[in-house]
Amino acid sequence: MDLRFEEDPDEEPDEAAQPDGARGTATGMVPSVGYPSREWEYSTKVLSVAQVGDGVTVVKVLHEAAADGWELASVLDGGEKRVILMRRPKRSARESRRVGFAPPTNN
Repeated sequence: MDLRFEEDPDEEPDEAAQPDGARGTATGMVPSVGYPSREWEYSTKVLSVAQVGDGVTVVKVLHEAAADGWELASVLDGGEKRVILMRRPKRSARESRRVGFAPPTNN
């Protein structure tokens, strides 16, 4: 004999019966998206409003920063100044070493 139980439609469902996404949003938890181990290091550059508006300085700052791996994260309003916030992935000691042969040393 096969015993099957039907759920009572008047009964409220348990929290455990809800899908993970619904329970996570109900409790205020937000799922992690992207690279979980990626950490960022940040750099700032303070510019005047005139420098931001001249069309040359911001391009020059971003171009120089990009050579070192920095990318634009945000521009923050600081009253009469603007703060350029840049970020790049944190580099481990292993990643920072260059691959290849060392330049010859003078003996």
